[in-house]
Amino acid sequence: MTPSRGPQLREVWLLGATFLVAVAGLIYELIAATLSSYLLGDSVRQFSLVIGVFLAAMGLGAWLSRFVTHALPGFVWAQILLGILGGFLAPVLYFSYMLAGVVGLPLYAMLICIGVLSGMEIPLIARVLKEIGAPEFRFENVLSVDYVGALVASVAFPLLILPHLGLMSASLAFGCLNLLVAGLSLWIFRDRMGGRVWAVWGVALVLSLAALVQAERLVSVVEANLFEDDVILSETTPYQQITLTRFRDRTRLFLDYSIQFDTLDEYRYHESLVHPAMALAPRRSQVLILGGGDGMAAREVLRHADVQAVTLVDLDARVTELFAGHADLVALNGNALNDPRLMVVSQDAWAFVGESRAVYDVVIVDLPDPKSIALSKLYSLEFYGMLADRISAQGLIAVQAGSPMFARQAYWSVVQTLAATRNPQVPGQGLAVVPYHAYVPSFGDWGFVLASPRPLAPRPLQLPPGLRYMTDAIWREAQVFAPDVADMAADLNRIQSHALVGYYNEGWDYWFR
Repeated sequence: MTPSRGPQLREVWLLGATFLVAVAGLIYELIAATLSSYLLGDSVRQFSLVIGVFLAAMGLGAWLSRFVTHALPGFVWAQILLGILGGFLAPVLYFSYMLAGVVGLPLYAMLICIGVLSGMEIPLIARVLKEIGAPEFRFENVLSVDYVGALVASVAFPLLILPHLGLMSASLAFGCLNLLVAGLSLWIFRDRMGGRVWAVWGVALVLSLAALVQAERLVSVVEANLFEDDVILSETTPYQQITLTRFRDRTRLFLDYSIQFDTLDEYRYHESLVHPAMALAPRRSQVLILGGGDGMAAREVLRHADVQAVTLVDLDARVTELFAGHADLVALNGNALNDPRLMVVSQDAWAFVGESRAVYDVVIVDLPDPKSIALSKLYSLEFYGMLADRISAQGLIAVQAGSPMFARQAYWSVVQTLAATRNPQVPGQGLAVVPYHAYVPSFGDWGFVLASPRPLAPRPLQLPPGLRYMTDAIWREAQVFAPDVADMAADLNRIQSHALVGYYNEGWDYWFR
């Protein structure tokens, strides 16, 4: 290395290192936020807390950096510690949840440490650049590179990193990236570094690489302990974690570790959701299903011979791909997703309903529970107002509305929000609603709501053959609520307030936390 090229190489490397550590730091933040939302629920709350704590810790780290006497060794040690803490962030959280059911304490303890170390990086790099006499050094150049790295990480995380690596491998891979930055810094500045740090770096790198190689096995160990049955499929998409388990002939689907169906009793849920609306609708040639990417609701809709076209809208294309192409899963939904009468649209339900001009005889709303603001908007007065414009004059909407037992106020908030939804056929009035519920062993007492522009006249259900649960007698019983789950006061769910999220989480926390 010639004297003239040495300082230039070091300056370029430090700016490159700034970019790399910015990418890694934001990836750790996103991993922490995503994992906490998976394991603790309420994604908006978890993302807000993680971002706030991480930024505060970075500010503390920036302040503490003034007490680091030697900037270059301080930066290298920070990278080694980040490689260890950031790299093992996801493994520690998964195993803590698996072994003790604890997430919050290790999450925020590690997050604060990672944030402090990340906050030290830029001030230390700036000091090193000054120490090596970087020509025309400007602090804003370092910040610009840092911000570009954050942008790259924020774009790459949902589009590339999460779908292709998953959380466990991503955490370990970016831990190795921090260690790579430390190793290259050691080599480029080898004339200024001692031997002890080389030894610590080498041990940390070997352990991190070994864990990265075994990442899939670590995931398998975690899932084997988190789920009662054998995991036959585990996949992370840009939208959620998909897990399928099996024991003998029993298959269960979990999204973000929350059960969606169990083949032992899913027929109770899907028959209750679909058939009252289909049987009571004067016409059912055009049907819209929102959610239901597993095809189970579509299977029940297609039992009705006069159905001419079904549009199924699900955000995550991977779910519908699996349930349309995997032989075992196709058998569960009766090949409904490959029926020529059905069209799959991979789009957000809000966007689809807002953009569509089609009119449907029946709309089946089979969306995930409103545990976050992102989902709560699909249970809002505004969304139901758009949906009311998509049904015919005598059309019906059927909504899965959660448990009137475990989240009683949340359930009745959905009912009352639908009842208050503007009626496009009778201006000045709301929709007519029929609340009902069914017992589904996997979920408990589960609630549904029918809504229509005009009150439904009581009449027997004309049901298709082959049903295992729903009968006319069951339908009549389903409309009766015991005193402990009966109607109660609740605020309407609006996108400005999202009262439903609070009701939902308070109810489930009361029963299960």
